[in-house]
Amino acid sequence: MTSPIRRLRSRLTATIAMRVGLGVVGVGFGLWGLRLLLQTLSVHALIRLPFWLAGAVVADDFLLVPLTLGVGWLLTRWSIGPGHHRTVTTVRTTLLYVGITTLVAIPLLLRQGKGINPTVLPRDYLRDWLLLEATIVLVGVLVAVIQARRLTFRRSRASSGDIGGR
Repeated sequence: MTSPIRRLRSRLTATIAMRVGLGVVGVGFGLWGLRLLLQTLSVHALIRLPFWLAGAVVADDFLLVPLTLGVGWLLTRWSIGPGHHRTVTTVRTTLLYVGITTLVAIPLLLRQGKGINPTVLPRDYLRDWLLLEATIVLVGVLVAVIQARRLTFRRSRASSGDIGGR
């Protein structure tokens, strides 16, 4: 019979071996991707790549993060009000869906109709994106209204004096 310390040491050794193995595989895939990147891009594109990445970092750090923090702060301040805590989930979910669909649509919106073959992206993606966002917001508002009406109905029944089934 093995002691608990030996079993723990055996598990720890196996865990370390697994992590090292996964790390080696991950580094290998990263180096393979770097090799493919260097083979497929021209020198001019490789020079522009760091500028594009820096622009993405700047846009994220100075535009998206402050906007997200500001909306989160406003939502938190709003949810402190009386009865608002019930609709916070609906508002958060609506904002989450708007954000996700916007992130998915940004490449299509920026790239629309440009390039060698303008027929590849022939649709009006701005209009379609705006319709999608309006639909998401409309559904969020409808859910919030339904929740508010259900809350009002429950509150009116509870205040009628018939509390506790008596």
